[in-house]
Amino acid sequence: MNIVKQASPELAHVADLIKDIPIAMLTTIGADGELSGRPMGGLEMDLHGAIWFFTHIRSTKVEELHSVSLAFTDQDKSTYVSLSGHGEISTDRNEIRRLWTHFVKPWFPEGPESSDLALLKFVPDAAEYWDGPSNKMVRAFGMLASIAAGSPIGVGEHGSHEGLSAQGSASAK
Repeated sequence: MNIVKQASPELAHVADLIKDIPIAMLTTIGADGELSGRPMGGLEMDLHGAIWFFTHIRSTKVEELHSVSLAFTDQDKSTYVSLSGHGEISTDRNEIRRLWTHFVKPWFPEGPESSDLALLKFVPDAAEYWDGPSNKMVRAFGMLASIAAGSPIGVGEHGSHEGLSAQGSASAK
């Protein structure tokens, strides 16, 4: 995923955490109230923190974008990021051409001109993250020390960022 320079330090932190994680789980709420998740390959995180994906214009998720969650996981680095926000659909052909990659050609054989192809723009509002030590030995030692001490020791950083969409848009003005 291409990540451009972010408009705020909080968005830059989120970008740094997810920059090497190519696939996110996108979860939406269906009309029946049930959660529905699917893997999505990120294309770009823009200046305002929005994350762009290709989607099929007639996919059921297109109608379920009022409340969306994205989850990024990198087990090897012990990094976990959960973003909440909403989605928007764009059929801007210039943006579709700009973001086009041949990796989606199996789903859209007509290429960027496919009438079924659209962009899903995820606009983040909040992020929660867990960023542990990337070294497996350090993680194992931390786990053993935590068990012995009866409380977490050296398990990494956990935190959150709120109001991300406001930060991205306020910084752009």
